[in-house]
Amino acid sequence: MMKNRRVAAVLMAVLAVFTFIPTASAQSVPTLSNIRTGAHPDYDRVVLDMSGVTPDYRVREVAGVASCGSGAPVSMPGSNEVLSIYVHGAAAHDDNGNPTYTGSQNFATPGLNNVRRVALHCDFEAVLGIAVGYDNAGTWHRVFQLTNPSRLVIDIGRY
Repeated sequence: MMKNRRVAAVLMAVLAVFTFIPTASAQSVPTLSNIRTGAHPDYDRVVLDMSGVTPDYRVREVAGVASCGSGAPVSMPGSNEVLSIYVHGAAAHDDNGNPTYTGSQNFATPGLNNVRRVALHCDFEAVLGIAVGYDNAGTWHRVFQLTNPSRLVIDIGRY
């Protein structure tokens, strides 16, 4: 009987230890870690590096964009056309509010032929907004996902 009590006491102690060890929690939404650009012979590419699977996104051509936080217009100098991409279920910060993307929020792309500017204009309530400015109305675009690692790719080219 004494042996059973000791075993029970040891088991209870082990369970108590595992009960109070905090477990690592997964980030609730995929996060942006980097924005990269590159020139190709027929198009320019903007790549959004994401942690985890890139969620649903919406794309449309717009006359301009505004900050989703303040509603203030976002300056896109050198851009006559703007492609707005909203990634739903993503963020540029972690669950504690710490930025996961620490690069420029709005930057020129002087080494590219079509893309003139890239701006992060929304990071609010799991909606991430990216604007890609270009100067030619005769421009095509395609947006798609790549995995391993997870990326959202935006190509802008001329016909």
